[in-house]
Amino acid sequence: MGKITGFMEYERIEEGYKPVTERLKNYKEFVIGLNDAQAGKQAARCMDCGTPFCTSGCPVNNIIPDFNDMVFRADWKNAIDTLHSTNNFPEFTGRICPAPCEAACTLNVNDDAVGIKSIEHAIIDRAWSEGWVTPQLPKHQTGKKVAIVGSGPAGMAAAQQLARAGHDVTLFEKNDRIGGLLRYGIPDFKMEKTHIDRRVKQMQAEGVQFRTGVMVGSLPKDSKVTNWAKETIAPEQLQKDFDAVILTGGAEQSRDLPVPGRDLDGVHFAMEFLPTQNKVNAGDKVKGQLRAEGKHVIVIGGGDTGSDCVGTSNRHGAASVTQFELMPQPPEEENRPMTWPYWPIKLRTSSSHEEGCEREFAISTKELIGEKGKVTGLKTVRVEWKDGKMVEVPGSEKILKADLVLLAMGFVSPVASVLESFGIEKDNRGNAKASTEFTGGYATNVPKVFAAGDIRRGQSLVVWAIREGRQAARAVDEFLMGFSDLPR
Repeated sequence: MGKITGFMEYERIEEGYKPVTERLKNYKEFVIGLNDAQAGKQAARCMDCGTPFCTSGCPVNNIIPDFNDMVFRADWKNAIDTLHSTNNFPEFTGRICPAPCEAACTLNVNDDAVGIKSIEHAIIDRAWSEGWVTPQLPKHQTGKKVAIVGSGPAGMAAAQQLARAGHDVTLFEKNDRIGGLLRYGIPDFKMEKTHIDRRVKQMQAEGVQFRTGVMVGSLPKDSKVTNWAKETIAPEQLQKDFDAVILTGGAEQSRDLPVPGRDLDGVHFAMEFLPTQNKVNAGDKVKGQLRAEGKHVIVIGGGDTGSDCVGTSNRHGAASVTQFELMPQPPEEENRPMTWPYWPIKLRTSSSHEEGCEREFAISTKELIGEKGKVTGLKTVRVEWKDGKMVEVPGSEKILKADLVLLAMGFVSPVASVLESFGIEKDNRGNAKASTEFTGGYATNVPKVFAAGDIRRGQSLVVWAIREGRQAARAVDEFLMGFSDLPR
């Protein structure tokens, strides 16, 4: 514990933002991180609790009190070593994780939580600038070959861990660049893709082979899932050529809106909108890119994907942006004695909302209205919850103008055809069925085929994907070698 009375002496210091007028001109990151002095004061607020709930609140179980103490003492090198011991990619989580660790912070019971995410951000940025993030080469080669399908955070974490254990790892990605939804789901203004690129270089130096533009299995012809594959490989070929296969694809099947007018031009899934902008930012030419400039945009779905659509639409120059949420508006402050240390339900306003957005709560879309095949508006109705059921409020129907409707209501499951092509059993939600038990963890019903990340647990957080990738890597290492020294 760096400073015994630090939590009483210092207030929480938030990371800053560049002005809205400046950041809307481009797709660059605009968060202003903590400087060394600010990070030291923030770390001094950590109470080094006897039971660090922050660590258990973090899916990868970051050793938070330890690296807080190291930052307070300006021991940045040991801080990054401690952080890397549990988290392969803190530059990802330090930017886009919602920080469940902070919700679990003991100080959060009756005060502002320690800014753990901002400290993590400061540590990894310092590590990259100092040249401390270097390839970790295996001490020996096992001669075992592992194929990983899907290059999002789960696949990247599994690949890095297994390569460091000495296995010959090949990572397959159907799109043209590595990163999965990190690459083509997260807007650049939240996380620039250079962070992925330099990890790819590190992993290549560690022995990981990357194969992009390769679809393993198949997608339905009418699928809206992003797919820029130029080559197809049959699952049977992977099972023949490799000693183990890990499926780490995303939960890419978007939740649809089955209402009249759904087939009108101008109604699109969020994942038809966000990936193309990221490709343009990368320097690609995209024919017929879906854009929002000059349009009245309505985003249906109140979560992070919807927020990303809001921020991207504003950067396009939309005439107006409105975001719908089916549930009632949550309270601005949670009831901490009732919710701590768990993730609370409360009103969360993102940086994209602050850039310009009308937010509508407890609203449902009854019909999409159009002229000459193009969407022109929505017929909506207010809803309320009575006896656990959603009911419409009489007389609350209204028609709102819309030129572009983006469906961002979450993702229901991985693409079924991919699992079916492997013969993988599915759970009740359509995800790959695989337990996380210590013995035989992450194994599917198909011999030597494992599943981890969103393809197994459903739509979730980047930090959960990293956790599952790491744990699956250990399970595969045990499967191949009979034991494993990889951390779980």
